[in-house]
Amino acid sequence: MPAIVALAVLFGAILTGAGAAQADTSPPSASTPKTVAADALPTAQINGVVWSQVIVGNTVYVGGEFTRARPSGAPAGTSEVSRNNLMAYNLSTGVMTSFNPSVNGVVRAITASPDGSRIYVGGGFSTVGGVARSRLAAFSTTTGALLSDWKPTANGTVRALDAFGGTVYAGGSFTSTSGQSRQRAASFNGPTGAVGAWKGTIPNGAVNALTVSPNGDRVVIGGSFTSYNGATTPGYGMAATNSSTGAGVTWNIGKLIKNAGPNGAILSLTSDADGVYGTGYDFGAGAMFEGTFRASWSSGNTVWIEDCHGDTYSAVPVGDVVYTTAHAHFCGNIGGPPETTPRSYHRTLTFTKAAGCTIAPNQTGSSYFNFGGRPCPTLLAFFPDINTGTYTGQGQGPWNLAANSQYVLYGGEFTIVNNKRQQGLVRFAVSSIAPNKEGPKATGSNFQPTLSTPSANSVKVTWKSNYDRDNEQLTYQVLRNGVVVRTQTGLSADWIRPSISWTDTGRSGGTTYTYQVRATDPFGNTVTGSSASIQATGAANKTAPDQTITPDAPANAPDATLTPDVAPMPDVVPDVVPDVVPAPDVVPEPRVQQDPGIKPMPNDAPAPLPEVPAA
Repeated sequence: MPAIVALAVLFGAILTGAGAAQADTSPPSASTPKTVAADALPTAQINGVVWSQVIVGNTVYVGGEFTRARPSGAPAGTSEVSRNNLMAYNLSTGVMTSFNPSVNGVVRAITASPDGSRIYVGGGFSTVGGVARSRLAAFSTTTGALLSDWKPTANGTVRALDAFGGTVYAGGSFTSTSGQSRQRAASFNGPTGAVGAWKGTIPNGAVNALTVSPNGDRVVIGGSFTSYNGATTPGYGMAATNSSTGAGVTWNIGKLIKNAGPNGAILSLTSDADGVYGTGYDFGAGAMFEGTFRASWSSGNTVWIEDCHGDTYSAVPVGDVVYTTAHAHFCGNIGGPPETTPRSYHRTLTFTKAAGCTIAPNQTGSSYFNFGGRPCPTLLAFFPDINTGTYTGQGQGPWNLAANSQYVLYGGEFTIVNNKRQQGLVRFAVSSIAPNKEGPKATGSNFQPTLSTPSANSVKVTWKSNYDRDNEQLTYQVLRNGVVVRTQTGLSADWIRPSISWTDTGRSGGTTYTYQVRATDPFGNTVTGSSASIQATGAANKTAPDQTITPDAPANAPDATLTPDVAPMPDVVPDVVPDVVPAPDVVPEPRVQQDPGIKPMPNDAPAPLPEVPAA
C-alpha cells in the first residue's frame, strides 16, 4: 500500500475511533511492546549535570559535574548535602545513599564489574577523597570504599568504560595509560589495574563510547576520531575491534554512518544480545547523522536507522523497546513529529527494537543526509516532558539513559519534568509498579466542543482530540445535558490531535442543548472539558443557514506543543527483519546546520576540562 494511502486510511480510522494504538503502557494489541509509564517518580536531585549512570542491584551510581545533592521535592539550595561529581541513590525509592567519595573533577563514565562487586569510574579527576587517582578509580559496591589495589592512570580524560570477564575497556582523549602508550583506547586487568594488550592507532579526536559483544570477542568504539589503525571505512568515527589485540574487524554500518572530526561524532554505544545501538550528532561538514541506529553483531550490518533531526545523546534497549534521549525537532521521515515554527523538541523518544517501517525520502532539503528507503523502527507513545537546563550553556535537558527491566532513568541538566521541579535525575517505571496517574492533558476551555446544526433536529459535535503522555488510545464520551450519549475511541499524541465528530440526531427544534466531552485513558484517568450550548432547529422553522457555535478557546492545552496535525505511520511490523548490508561507502556532504549553539564539543561537553597532570 502506498505510504500516503496508508496514512490516509489510518487517519480515517482515528476519526471514527477504529484502529489499534501504537505502543504505550496499555496497548490494545498483545503483540505491541509496552513502554514504561510517564509518571515521574520521586528521585534525588543534583545541582549540575549528569553524564553517566549505572544500575548495580538496587543502587544507581551517578557521575557528572555537580557539588551538591538533595532529596526529591526540595527546592534548589535547600536540604542539600555535599556530593562532588559522584553519588548514588536507591533504585526502588529514589532516596540518596550515603555513598560520598568526593571526586575532585568531572566523572564521564561508570561501569560495573560483571559480578557487580565493584564499579569503575573515569573522567577528568586527579583525586578521590584526597587520594591520588588520575582519571580512573574503582569502588566496592558493598562498602562504597575506594579500592586501593586498582589505580591505573591516564594522561587525558576518560570518557567511556565497559567491562567483560576480567577486563576493563576504556576510551577517551588520553595518549598514555600508566606510562604506556595508548592512543585514546586501552584495557586494564579488572582485579589489578595492570594495562592490557588491547589498543589501536587513533591519531586524533576522542573515543566517546564503547561496548563489548555478548561473548566478549569484540569491542565497538565510537567518537570523533577520523581513522582507526589507518582505516576510514570503517574507522571514521566508528570501528569494531578484536577484544584481545585491538585489530579492526568488519563493521559494515561504519561504511554508511560517518560522523567524525570537528563537526560530528558518535556519542553513545550500548548493546545487548540482539545488536548494538548507537547515537550521534552532526554540526556541519564531515558528519551526516543525527539519530539512533541498530546494527547486528553479525558484521555490523544495518538493522534500522531513525533519522529524527536533532542530536541524540544516549540510547538503551529494554526488552522489545529502545529508549533514547535527544533534542529531536523533526521526525517526519519516519511518521513522527513535524518541524514547527518556533521549533519544538521531543527529548524522550522511544522505538520498537524491531524494524517496522521504511524511512521516507528526506523532507527537509539537502542539508540533511537522505536515508530514504532504509528500514526504521516504529515510534512509540512515551512522551514525558523534560525541559532544558542552563548548567552547560548548551540548551539541553537529558544527556544520559540507564535502564533495567523495571526502570528507565534519565540524567542530565534539566530542572523540570512533567511541569514539576526535578533537577538532573528522574526515574520512570513499568505500569505494574508506577502510579499510572498521567492522564489526558487538555482540560477545561482547552477541551471544548464546537457545535453546529447540519440539518433539522440534529446537532453535530466536533472536538479536537485530547492527548496523554503514555497512552495513544483514549476513550471519548459525549455528554448531552450531563448524560453520556456517545462513546468512542481515538488515537492521538501531543503533536497529532485530529478532530473527531459525531452527529446527535432526533433533537427537538427550538430546544437548547448543552454538550461536553470527557476523555479517559486505559487506567481510568479522566478529564471533562468545558461545555458549549446550541439551539436545535426543526423542519418547519428552519429558514436560516446552519448555525455554528465555536467556543472561544485555544485548540491546545497550555503545555501542548503547537504543531500541525500529522498522521502517524501505520503500525506494520514485518515477520522477519533481515540485516541490511549498507551501500558502498558514503562520503558526508557539507550541510547547513539548523541548530547553532547547542551541540556538544567533539572532545568534551560542555567544555574541555583542563588536563590534570598524571599522578
